[in-house]
Amino acid sequence: MTLEEAIRTALDYERKIRDIYFDAAEKAEDPTGRRVFKNLGQDEQRHVDYLESRLVQWEKTGAIDLDELEAAVPDMKRLLSETEGVAAEMAREDRKDEKQMLSKALQAELETSDFYRRMVDTLDEDGRRLFSRFLAIEQGHIEAVQAELDYLSRTGYWLGFKEFDME
Repeated sequence: MTLEEAIRTALDYERKIRDIYFDAAEKAEDPTGRRVFKNLGQDEQRHVDYLESRLVQWEKTGAIDLDELEAAVPDMKRLLSETEGVAAEMAREDRKDEKQMLSKALQAELETSDFYRRMVDTLDEDGRRLFSRFLAIEQGHIEAVQAELDYLSRTGYWLGFKEFDME
């Protein structure tokens, strides 16, 4: 796959995830949940904007500038803090719809991360640098969504750690 094809494919993945989050924000009943989904959707929109600008640059010059990539990184402390707020609000009752939305988002994040991982493994240096950063960003999204889903599903895990042990 060429770098241009990879960027175009990445745009498809990012738009899909963005739309999932914005759709979830519209459907979520809980105000905190709506805000978290909206913020995640906005993070994904920044990814779309960044990739679109890299694609235009590639089409014009045959090269990409990666200096501005840091601006696309979401504040993971903020995301995790907000997911804790959603957990506190949603724990009061079963939120089946929110769990389904989170599951759908998690699946899309995992698929996107798998694509980025393949690009890191197969592209040239510029492609590896571009997609390794996106891989790290999406990993943070996966962790935040999984933590929220674990909490709402009452699996006994939070951020990948067992919350309690009966032994």
